[in-house]
Amino acid sequence: MQQRRPTSTTPSASYSDSPDSSLALNSGSADGLPLSSTPGAFPAYVAGAGMSGKFSLPTTQVPVGTVAPVLGGAFFFSLFLPTTLSLLTLTLLLTSLGFLYSHVLHLQILSLDTGTPEMRAISDPIKAGAEGFLNVQYMAVLKYAVPLGFGIFLSYLWRPVVDDVGVGRFSLGVVAALCFYVGCFCSALSGYTSMYVASLTNIRVASAARRSYGEALIVCFQGGAFSAVLNISLCVTGVACVFGLLMMFYSWGENGLGVEKIPMLMVGYGFGASFVALFMQLGGGIYTKAADVGADLVGKIEKSIPEDDPRNPAVIADLVGDMVGDCVGSSADVFESVAAEIIGAMILGSTLATTSNLPAHETSKFILFPLMVHGMDIIVSSAGILYVGSLDNPNTDPMLQLQKGYRVAVGLSIVGFLIITRWLLAVEGIPYVWFNYFLCGLVGMGCAYGIVLSTQYYTDYAYAPVKSIAEASTTGHGTNIITGVAVGMKSTFIPTCIISVSVLTAYHLGKNCGLPDGRDAGLFGTAVATMGMLSTACYILSMNNYGPIADNAGGIAEMSMQPEHVRDATDRLDAAGNVTKAVTKGYSIGSAAMACFLLFGAFMDEFSTFAGVPFTSVDIATPEVLVAGLIGSMVIFYFTGLSIAAVGKTAHKVVLEVRRQFAENPDIMTYKAKPDYRTCVALVTEAALEEMRFPALVCVGTPIIVGMTFRFIGDLTDRPLLGAECLASYLMFGTVVGILMATFLDITGGAWDNAKKFVELGNFGGKNSEAHKASVTGDTVGDPFKDTAGPSLHVVIKLLSTTILVLGPLFISTQPAK
Repeated sequence: MQQRRPTSTTPSASYSDSPDSSLALNSGSADGLPLSSTPGAFPAYVAGAGMSGKFSLPTTQVPVGTVAPVLGGAFFFSLFLPTTLSLLTLTLLLTSLGFLYSHVLHLQILSLDTGTPEMRAISDPIKAGAEGFLNVQYMAVLKYAVPLGFGIFLSYLWRPVVDDVGVGRFSLGVVAALCFYVGCFCSALSGYTSMYVASLTNIRVASAARRSYGEALIVCFQGGAFSAVLNISLCVTGVACVFGLLMMFYSWGENGLGVEKIPMLMVGYGFGASFVALFMQLGGGIYTKAADVGADLVGKIEKSIPEDDPRNPAVIADLVGDMVGDCVGSSADVFESVAAEIIGAMILGSTLATTSNLPAHETSKFILFPLMVHGMDIIVSSAGILYVGSLDNPNTDPMLQLQKGYRVAVGLSIVGFLIITRWLLAVEGIPYVWFNYFLCGLVGMGCAYGIVLSTQYYTDYAYAPVKSIAEASTTGHGTNIITGVAVGMKSTFIPTCIISVSVLTAYHLGKNCGLPDGRDAGLFGTAVATMGMLSTACYILSMNNYGPIADNAGGIAEMSMQPEHVRDATDRLDAAGNVTKAVTKGYSIGSAAMACFLLFGAFMDEFSTFAGVPFTSVDIATPEVLVAGLIGSMVIFYFTGLSIAAVGKTAHKVVLEVRRQFAENPDIMTYKAKPDYRTCVALVTEAALEEMRFPALVCVGTPIIVGMTFRFIGDLTDRPLLGAECLASYLMFGTVVGILMATFLDITGGAWDNAKKFVELGNFGGKNSEAHKASVTGDTVGDPFKDTAGPSLHVVIKLLSTTILVLGPLFISTQPAK
């Protein structure tokens, strides 16, 4: 097995910011070499010390005497407001608690020490590299977002059909464009804050590992929790504020719009969140996997040096990739999932209330129900996070500790869901409405749990699928790939069945709740099930963000030559982080599938409103409709190919650069010379930004081209709804294929990764055996599957819906429907 470098004899690399480069090496000794980190630097700790026993994190005093009266007064005041304003106020109070708790976590993390100078010299370039990439990436996104917002405005001006929304074309265009920009800004902010706090936490986790593994676990999880709580609080606050402002402008006075018209004006917000999330997930995924693959192919395979070895020129780029790929991309993904789900559910709720002739106060409750559910998510997830932080014996398996917190969050979520459905969805004279919708929420929670278990079965080396891939590695690279692909394809069976049963169950529970319009009631049931799935999204995102922080902490410990027990602690955290990332990918694709179903319902409702005629069915036997569906399926495959190829091309450049440095400067391997980290970071940054543009534009542009093309064909052939029907087919086929493709990519990549880890544990020959080499090949192929293409598809399948929703007026025929 590969042995670690002895800390007592090997010099360490030390890095820090400099005026000309954020990745320059500091000379820490007279001969220009960095100072080494030796066991003598930590006299209180020896190998294995500090790994057991209780500890206490520093606590931050919260000004309860100031905050509590303000929040309590606001709550009391909200009780006397009209129903809509009361619910909005309560939602903002819940998100205020989320902001307060995230602030407390932030202060608590900042109060911890930042370790040794060697540690800081590693973490500073990681933070600087991540910030630099995001700054350049955001400018690139801005170049596309500004003209796209203007195009949204024009699409409403050009809309030829008068609708019953009650707002003129100019106003609709302005509102849609502004909501798009607000969604872009909030999504970008959520990603940036995730990176920021992760880059502050990674070094504190590495430092905490010097004292106690248990302390490192809690610091790591709380770092992920800070960005998660802030992310969801920002998302819900953004939607609530947009809704409130639109009410202020358009519902004032006797001739103002009814509250049921407002959700239709908000679709731009969801589109903006999805648009930015795609760039964040795709660009970050290309960056992180290209750097990872390039570093591993040369470092681990060709040079046989450990992962995160400071001699590897690509190692800093790899650690930066964890920040911009896993933290930023995942946070933006969850943000847009929740935003799109809230707006889609609000549209369905308003349609249901209208068709069921519910009174005004009950209509407001149905519309604002999604906001209250996600406000509850912040509270119950925070309780689960607090539970993890209060464990007396945190030195056991980290996954067990995180799962205990998750069970607390789910248990509280069930109770909260029961209370909220009884409060907001009870309809006078129809006794079972609220209870049926509560059962829909339970269906969603069960769907999430089932998909998580399925993902764990296919990606955990404790089970047969991964072991079969590891065994296949003993006969070569080809059989490893064949078995891995087979496992991934078979893995789509269970999630598909679970999602299908959940959708049907939720639909029929809603349809038979007693409301007069069974179809709309059924669609709202699927929306409630989606809310049930996402009712603990804050905690799930905390688990996801825990992973890259642990990975970075391990890299910092390795590169700064920390004692063996420190690296053992961070390795243990990192192993759990790999599991949490795999599990949350399964959760994400399940929630995306459910969210797409409700977004499809919102799409049908929107087109019915804009066209002025019912739009409830699509005939796929129509040739144009079938062709549009084929195009939607093709785009998923084409996008997947583009994103995987982007990783391959960028990784190729990294491999050549790392090989060049080793060849031109052999002293790097003997620690006599420093690698040029800056060149690798700059290379990956430039390549990732270049490669992400075309795939993203394909996803945004293709539905527009399809809709416009078939709209004009419909005009010429006297079929005014042809454009809408073709887009519905495009959306249905693309969503179904996208769900299956994303599941395949996520699980195949995760299974290959853990098959490699299973071999590295000593099975089938262990490290450096032929089976290990074959398993590394599989893991290398799987990296862009599970961390670039798969997660990007989570965003793509929702972006298809939000693109069509916000640009709906472009696809309405100039001829009246007959």
